[in-house]
Amino acid sequence: MSVVSDRLPTFPWDKLEPYKATAAAHPDGIVDLSVGTPVDPVPEVIQKALVAAADSPGYPTVWGTPELRDALTGWCERRLGARGVTHRNVLPIVGSKELVAWLPTQLGLGPGDRVAYPRLAYPTYEVGARLARADHVTYDDPTELDPAGLKLLWLNSPSNPTGRVLSKDELTRAVAWAREHGVLVASDECYLELGWEADPTSVLHPDVCGGSYDGVVAVHSLSKRSNLAGYRAAFLAGDAAVLGELLQIRKHGGMMTSAPTQAAVVAALGDDAHVREQRERYAARRAVLREALVGHGFRIEHSEASLYLWATRDESCWDTVAHLATLGILVAPGDFYGEAGRDFVRVALTATDERVRAAATRLN
Repeated sequence: MSVVSDRLPTFPWDKLEPYKATAAAHPDGIVDLSVGTPVDPVPEVIQKALVAAADSPGYPTVWGTPELRDALTGWCERRLGARGVTHRNVLPIVGSKELVAWLPTQLGLGPGDRVAYPRLAYPTYEVGARLARADHVTYDDPTELDPAGLKLLWLNSPSNPTGRVLSKDELTRAVAWAREHGVLVASDECYLELGWEADPTSVLHPDVCGGSYDGVVAVHSLSKRSNLAGYRAAFLAGDAAVLGELLQIRKHGGMMTSAPTQAAVVAALGDDAHVREQRERYAARRAVLREALVGHGFRIEHSEASLYLWATRDESCWDTVAHLATLGILVAPGDFYGEAGRDFVRVALTATDERVRAAATRLN
């Protein structure tokens, strides 16, 4: 019997364990800036909605309640500038990582098909291709890819790990090229509400997609903007034909967002105040960490959006990880995201104000 895990790369985070132990031995404790996991409280308005829906003895639906679909379509129009979004253009998912990992399989991709993603990228894009037994290829400019056999093109703006934001022109050009060659665009926009020095645009904006969602799907998550990583709350929006097919597959697979989580998402998408407050927290932490890193001899590249600073001292990322670990600071090595990141580290903004101040003090 074939072992599926044999298709997958070594889980990268296990390689950090020795450095984590070094950092944890610091007299004042570890400052863990390696994984972008939220640390701030779930907003009260969302918690109340979850509790109110706690008595949910029946099975939820894969497509979600009509109230949830209304919330999704309304948010896409209000926040993304999308037009004419109907219930057929949205689909709740059980966290965005699940979708990224299984999308190629659910699209029916397999040997001979190719999945493309940025040269520096979230590792799960590759995992998804491997699970489907499809080939994978990286790019700097998607329009320079060989379209032969290419079935799925991942865009990621704002980028994880670099924080780079694709301009409206870059997005428009990528969508037009993909449509010309019959390639489905999946745009990972999970950090879209965390723009600092740029205002990220969705592929669903009419200036990008021309008012048509054909061949375009956007992935959105509430993990970062609403501190809901523990809820597994995310959704797809875009091409109704693609989402309709995924809905049927996911019904058979029982891939349902829990009923209390669905109610929580309705509350989260209907309240913009908590998003502004969380942005302010991250902006303050970003300013403190950026100044401290630059003062310590780092150069920050891109990082105009998202929850990370993409930093380098022009040395091996593992030398940088080791150096920072001696200061009790744990960061992610850039080569987790591709060989092009070998001289960089990714520094997450997801630590408490007290821990961020501790890191800054150690860097000064």
